[in-house]
Amino acid sequence: MMRLLSIETSTQVCSVAIHQQGELIAFRELREPRSAASQLAPMIDAIMIESNTQPTMLGAVVVAAGPGSYTGLRIGVATAKGICFALNLPFIAVNTLDLVAQQGKELISNKASLLCPMLDARRMEVYCKLVDFNLDEVEPTQAKIIEATSFNEYLEKNPIYFIGEGATKCREIIAHTNANFLDDVVPNAAHLGKMGYRKWMQQDFEDTATFEPFYLKDFLIRKPTAS
Repeated sequence: MMRLLSIETSTQVCSVAIHQQGELIAFRELREPRSAASQLAPMIDAIMIESNTQPTMLGAVVVAAGPGSYTGLRIGVATAKGICFALNLPFIAVNTLDLVAQQGKELISNKASLLCPMLDARRMEVYCKLVDFNLDEVEPTQAKIIEATSFNEYLEKNPIYFIGEGATKCREIIAHTNANFLDDVVPNAAHLGKMGYRKWMQQDFEDTATFEPFYLKDFLIRKPTAS
């Protein structure tokens, strides 16, 4: 039966998973900063062995496409591309904020709520988008500087759940009574594979050769400070 390999490297947490027909059969996660470069390939090897998955059993590779960590995204996408080229597999990409929103939705019961998945950016900035409970877009993916009045026009009408690591910044600034925070939600490959399976069923594939991660902002190269 067809299996999917999923790779999530958008944040400091690196994870991989194997799904069969949309059901999780193996998962590994590593919560060590900057670990993807050295640990992603060994994690994939280990999970393939653990789940008795042969390369010929894979039907596609799913990757979290960003926004998120520039280096993490580059490593995850490059690894996924390499596997797809080597095995002639379809390449599936999922917006990382959509992944965070889906994970957060499973923790929320109020269907009148809006969901705002957030990933940490520099200083008081986050990568975010706003969706309704059906995960339909209300505001598109953007880089946003958080202020006390951020999202007020929506908070006056609906509860909003700020979800993900970027929500920690909001917790300190947004004090509206309709603001709720789920800042311990970390995007992971276990949920990514479920979303990837839906795309696989729809044959919603990317062009492996031309696909680029959704960086959202240009990478800043900083000069080292003098010692």
